[in-house]
Amino acid sequence: MKNKKPFLIVLMLFAVVFSFAQGGKKLDKIIKRDYQIIEGTISKISDRTVEYSLPGETLQISLDVSQIARIDFASGRSQTFDVSAGNSAPSSSGSSAIVSSEMKPNTIAVLPVPYVNSDTQESSEDMAKFAQNDLYNKLLDKSSNIFPLTVQDLRTTNSLLHKAGIDHNNIDETPIEDLEKILGVDNIVAAKVSYTIGTSTTATTYNSGSAKVSDNNKKLKTNDVSTTTANNQAYYYYTVYFDMYKNKDKIYSQTRKPFLAVKDSWMDSVTYLLKRSPIYVKK
Repeated sequence: MKNKKPFLIVLMLFAVVFSFAQGGKKLDKIIKRDYQIIEGTISKISDRTVEYSLPGETLQISLDVSQIARIDFASGRSQTFDVSAGNSAPSSSGSSAIVSSEMKPNTIAVLPVPYVNSDTQESSEDMAKFAQNDLYNKLLDKSSNIFPLTVQDLRTTNSLLHKAGIDHNNIDETPIEDLEKILGVDNIVAAKVSYTIGTSTTATTYNSGSAKVSDNNKKLKTNDVSTTTANNQAYYYYTVYFDMYKNKDKIYSQTRKPFLAVKDSWMDSVTYLLKRSPIYVKK
């Protein structure tokens, strides 16, 4: 019995180390099109299915590739799955997967509008959403002028972009072709507002006082009070960039600087450019 104890101790230590190694093992990640993430070990990939097992199990599970957007392997390699109609073949890539939505012909989407201070390069999320909403409402108000196009609901647009990890900070870095797939539209309007702020100071002096005539009517005594007030005025110098795309092609691109340097003058420029775009028909 004494001779067996060292062997049992070594065996137990080996089991603990093996269990720890298994627990710390990196797993493959399957990202489904419904955004569910499955972690496990992939054993086989074919043109139609992916076979994998869950942690601690040996049972092989088969998943149709049409349900898969991307696989992140434990090795660090990523594999995306093409979502174009009739094509479910996987393709290797180091970039993130593009999850396509059902295409809605003759539909235009309004992208978030980057609103950037060109001096500091700071971008305002609140103003980006406000500018996007302003452009969206302008298109809705002029729906009869852009027929047969319909405007995609803003909630739908922003929800799909959010799921794809896209916002006002990186919208300019995403290819239009990918955005059309993500949003399921064949028309896109993309705008950007860049601005600088200037100030001027105006000084205004006010005089007040009282006069008193002496008894001999020869001397005039006065008590004057002078007050100077400084007024600061801010001026906003905007540049509005306005682009439209149809089926990946840029069909309209204009830049405009508002005539007035007031806070909301960029909105007038957006209206001006929209009315002169190729989708707008005067009634």
